[in-house]
Amino acid sequence: MNGQTDWGELFFSADGRSPRSASWIAAVILLVLGAAYDNLAPSTLHWITGWFVYPPLFYSGACVLSKRLHDRGRSGWWAALVLVGVVGIWPEPGRVFGPIAFLFGLVVVWAAIELGAMPGEAGANRYGPNPLNPPVAV
Repeated sequence: MNGQTDWGELFFSADGRSPRSASWIAAVILLVLGAAYDNLAPSTLHWITGWFVYPPLFYSGACVLSKRLHDRGRSGWWAALVLVGVVGIWPEPGRVFGPIAFLFGLVVVWAAIELGAMPGEAGANRYGPNPLNPPVAV
């Protein structure tokens, strides 16, 4: 990403780095799409149509999370843990008080702080140049 956000690349490629603002926007879009599907899909067809809706949402979520993790200097494989945490509390986010749901909630809180509040690495790292300050071509 060379200073501007390429939304197709953000949602469909796990390579490179992503700044916080674009990642927040992408995460909100994916969560809204998932919530809209859950609330609008007829319950009788939900178990069938979910096989077509959830995989693209998960793939896009993994790509967005991976890019943000790369910006923090971490492996994109941590995205799997974050996605498991989101799925663990998804049906009822307010129900984070059971022992397993509490652990899922901790993972989501860690991800929100680590990926949503902390800045990316200042310079280039092994995943690419800083998306906010790309190198200038001479």
